[in-house]
Amino acid sequence: MTDDVIPRGTSVTRDDGTHVLHWEVPLPHPVVRVWHAVATPEGLPSWLCAAEVLEPGVGGAVVLRWLNADADGRHTLAAGHVTAWDTERVAEYTVTVHGRIRFHLEAHRGDGTVLRFTNELRCDDEVRLDCLAGWHDHLALLAAALDGSPVTDWSSWTPDRWQRLRDAYAAA
Repeated sequence: MTDDVIPRGTSVTRDDGTHVLHWEVPLPHPVVRVWHAVATPEGLPSWLCAAEVLEPGVGGAVVLRWLNADADGRHTLAAGHVTAWDTERVAEYTVTVHGRIRFHLEAHRGDGTVLRFTNELRCDDEVRLDCLAGWHDHLALLAAALDGSPVTDWSSWTPDRWQRLRDAYAAA
């Protein structure tokens, strides 16, 4: 997987200190398939996390457990609520740790989809860089999963690619 599979994300900091991270990712897959990957407990583990709880619809509970672990073997756990839901169009989760996570899907060029991914969170600049690299890495994993290569063994994940991405975002 090369770093150019996913376009570089952008980062804007609002006056209140909220960082808004954003990617616009063209995917050569139909909306229904991308929706399954970003908004169902069956699709999320192939590229991002386990949805231990995911109640579809605004106000529904959500508990996401990242499947890649840190150096100490810890998995990020993010709990919160579904804050926007429009089937096959918008799935938005506002959770601890990661703030607001929004997947906005639009049909594009026949059978393709444009994914507009946004993460809004309040954090220091080091965490902002961590998140830019992390989301970029996970979006590349999403593209691979949609292409037929889902992550099936999270224990083999290493932070090497993430570190390269983080270094690139820090240098930009």
